[in-house]
Amino acid sequence: MRSLYCGEVNESHVGQEVTLCGWVNRRRDLGAVIFLDLRDREGVVQVVYDPDLPDVLEKANTLRNEFCVQVKGKVRARPEGQINKDMATGAIEVLGLELTILNKAAPLPLDSNQTNSEEQRLKYRYLDLRRPEMTERLRFRAKVTSAVRASLESQGFLDIETPILTAATPEGARDYLVPSRTHKGQFFALPQSPQLFKQLLMMSGMERYYQIVKCFRDEDLRADRQPEFTQIDIETSFMSSDQVMAVTETMIRELFQQLLNVDLGEFPRMPYSEAMARFGSDKPDLRNPLEIVDIADIAKDVEFKVFSGPANDKQGRVAVICVPGGAAKFSRKGIDELTKYVGIYGAKGMPWLKVNDIEAGLEGLQSPILKFLNQDAVDALLARTQAKTGDIIFFGADSYNVVSESLGALRLKVGEDLELLQGDWKPLWVVDFPMFEEVDGQMHAIHHPFTAPTNLTAEQLAANPAGALSDAYDMVLNGCELGGGSVRIHDQAMQATVFRILGISDQEAQEKFGFLLEALQYGAPPHAGLAFGLDRLVMLMTGASSIRDVMAFPKTTTAACPLTNAPGQANPAQLSELGIACLATKAESQE
Repeated sequence: MRSLYCGEVNESHVGQEVTLCGWVNRRRDLGAVIFLDLRDREGVVQVVYDPDLPDVLEKANTLRNEFCVQVKGKVRARPEGQINKDMATGAIEVLGLELTILNKAAPLPLDSNQTNSEEQRLKYRYLDLRRPEMTERLRFRAKVTSAVRASLESQGFLDIETPILTAATPEGARDYLVPSRTHKGQFFALPQSPQLFKQLLMMSGMERYYQIVKCFRDEDLRADRQPEFTQIDIETSFMSSDQVMAVTETMIRELFQQLLNVDLGEFPRMPYSEAMARFGSDKPDLRNPLEIVDIADIAKDVEFKVFSGPANDKQGRVAVICVPGGAAKFSRKGIDELTKYVGIYGAKGMPWLKVNDIEAGLEGLQSPILKFLNQDAVDALLARTQAKTGDIIFFGADSYNVVSESLGALRLKVGEDLELLQGDWKPLWVVDFPMFEEVDGQMHAIHHPFTAPTNLTAEQLAANPAGALSDAYDMVLNGCELGGGSVRIHDQAMQATVFRILGISDQEAQEKFGFLLEALQYGAPPHAGLAFGLDRLVMLMTGASSIRDVMAFPKTTTAACPLTNAPGQANPAQLSELGIACLATKAESQE
């Protein structure tokens, strides 16, 4: 039906007749002449209808936005003064000779000026996706997946599918369950990741596996979360963590070079403990120059118990962030707003100190807590933070986690509000994560229970699990975790030890992972892997604000689909066949 795409017409086609198909992006009626901006997947071209063909001109006069049409015409160069340098096709136009209306468009439910709510955009997603920026994001996503496949396959990786209907796996979120008709009362789980299957593939001798795969997690949503999302899933045999990081770093660097012409350079590595100490986050945004500075030693002997208490507690932390030039930029009202903000992360308050004139000593400082700080403490504080006249210092004093999270969040907010970010892309690897964390006396795996410890025997791990580091690694870019992985446990004794530390009984382990534990008995090789979040990667590369803007048909923040009205109710016959009865909702029971 077409000879080429709208966006492909250029000066080399001048004098040629072309056939184009697409949608009316805009119509301008100048009386004797009608201009159309005709749009398809590849771009927009201007079509001109003039009085020489009155029948065609009359038909063009009936067109409205989003009519689907076929145009036949002759390409001609635009006059010098009419060239549109903002359009890829701006040097030419098509003189319309024929016009076929393939389908009319009813009045549109979406506003062309884009004053549409996200609910409207998702309900009429097929219209929203016609917008050039949305089309380009999906085109870019396709280029990313193509480049990923090319990179991995050039290194000997095999694309292998794993089941969608499977058993529950311990990934840290709720599973989506699928009832079985043939096994009434029993359920499949949709995979949160192919974790167990990709390990089994390594035990099967596949050695290098990858998959671009759908994953499902029933969890509270936010801008970078969806109930169904896509992973670039990778697993290898006989490779160390350093080798896995090298392979995947090469893939990401090639991706950015090929698609964005960006050289990310070699990725630095940072231990988890350093990331938390300096940035209050295990995925620090290195574009932000602000850092957290510990001052517990300075605060131990001050009269202010809000500081001295946590400073003398092994589980406590006292730290500050010094914001250069911030004294004049934060009024008392602004400081109160920041105090309220860090309260979201558990901070009970946020003392502050403005350095109005560092040469004036205590007289040049302003703070509601200044009376509680002696001269030596103030001098040590100013020296450690390298504060200068015009700076403001924000304090955090509480448990280690509360201070780290609250000051980490404050660092990001202040950095963005004051436009302090430096550079476009700042990647790094975060490594040396703790193996476990203790919550209410119970050990929990930081990653998952199949992650191997770093350079420990099973006996050494059992003797001091709290001090163990995992052989795990996260790739971080601009404050977002692109992907994470680890060396897996391939030794049955080590796996049994980890299960015992986590309080998983032998019976429970057999019920949940019996097939994996059995596979470990039959010559399981050392193996390691990593999974990238494809949606998040494309979001960053395209500059989108949400992963919903790089997915064709995403869900809302309440995990619903306005387009298809899913989830919906099942009819009684289906439920009966599955052996399921639905409980009445609270609203229904009160009717």
